[in-house]
Amino acid sequence: MITMEEAEIRSNIIKAMGHPVRLMMIDVLKDGTRSFSEIFSLFTLDKSTVSKHLLVLKEAGIVTSQKTGADMIYRLEVPCVTDFFGCVTAVIENNVRRQQVCLCKR
Repeated sequence: MITMEEAEIRSNIIKAMGHPVRLMMIDVLKDGTRSFSEIFSLFTLDKSTVSKHLLVLKEAGIVTSQKTGADMIYRLEVPCVTDFFGCVTAVIENNVRRQQVCLCKR
């Protein structure tokens, strides 16, 4: 069993991913680096909001950034974080199957 400290560390990383915009940002970055301008153009949010979401991901160690000219370039620090999406999808599919079974029994 993991310790409480390990559980808290893991929880903080999962919390950083726990917003739809941040999940979308991670998904976009799975294909490679993106500039702030590119990421910003994908959302109907103001620049400060996009920046704050990226900062949360950066502070959690999920993304890193590097200044290039006038723009900031972002990349996934640990690309395997996207493997988590497959697990979440499996849970969703399992839930749907269970709900279908319940509906069929009625």
